[in-house]
Amino acid sequence: MYYVAAALLVLSGLFYSASHHEIGSFGVTMCSYGSAFCDNPLIVFSGAALAAAWGMFVSVK
Repeated sequence: MYYVAAALLVLSGLFYSASHHEIGSFGVTMCSYGSAFCDNPLIVFSGAALAAAWGMFVSVK
């Protein structure tokens, strides 16, 4: 679950950068397919936080 949280954290950073036009033509392509996430990358970041919290909740040590 931590891998999912890390992947979502990276994606939220990419969507944030794409919405601020910092990664060039790749950002334009990202925003054309995921415009809701470019408009509000906090959605993906919230998913990352929930995945990390769930991973901490179910981990057995």
